[in-house]
Amino acid sequence: MSAIVVDTSVWIDFFSGRDTGRLDEALRLGVVLVPPIVVAELLSGVRPPDRDVLASFLRDLELDASSLDHWMAVGDLRAACKRRGVSVSTPDAHVAQCALDRDALLLSHDAVFTRIAQLIPLRVARG
Repeated sequence: MSAIVVDTSVWIDFFSGRDTGRLDEALRLGVVLVPPIVVAELLSGVRPPDRDVLASFLRDLELDASSLDHWMAVGDLRAACKRRGVSVSTPDAHVAQCALDRDALLLSHDAVFTRIAQLIPLRVARG
């Protein structure tokens, strides 16, 4: 199984104890790739001592190494979507671009990724 990029919406379900079968399988196989912005989003929603437990968990996962070329592609992705009538935030474009960079499946519950996938070859599934 190739890398699986996981959006914040799926992580919220995971940490809330909801069914996240695809994420559970990806974690078991060790193929989860975490966009840096997702780390920031997750940590912004918790307080100590939960923050320390979450940070420790995240340290065991692979963090996407976002190069300058990646961030330039994020800008290009946002511009391409905007030209076609789809508004995409920089954080969402970053998450999508992480998946595109690795030709990875993106797990998300956020409808914006489905809209992006209608415009470009982004593979999206529910967690």
